[in-house]
Amino acid sequence: MYTMNRTATTDMEVTSIRLERELKEKLKELSGSQGYQALIRDVLWNYVRQKSGDYPLQFSQADIRASVEALANQEERCALTGKLIRPQEPMLLGLTSNGDMVPLSVGSLAH
Repeated sequence: MYTMNRTATTDMEVTSIRLERELKEKLKELSGSQGYQALIRDVLWNYVRQKSGDYPLQFSQADIRASVEALANQEERCALTGKLIRPQEPMLLGLTSNGDMVPLSVGSLAH
């Protein structure tokens, strides 16, 4: 997961969000020493960058353990090249070394 430079909490706006107790506990478990609020910020920033097309490429071909053919149901961006994958366009789903499934454009794994 992409982690951005930390902003001092004094420079942030306070907001309130309601979370299910179980979700909050899971976030605390996953966040480790960084804290669940920082994890939530990272997740939200990653979402914004991915949807805006300003997502830093974070995978290399060596990170992809396996791939399967797929058809895009919605707009995606290739995790290797950043290329836009349009709805109903052929694509690949790549299994990363840490167990994530990421969208890949056809041909992005060619050596």
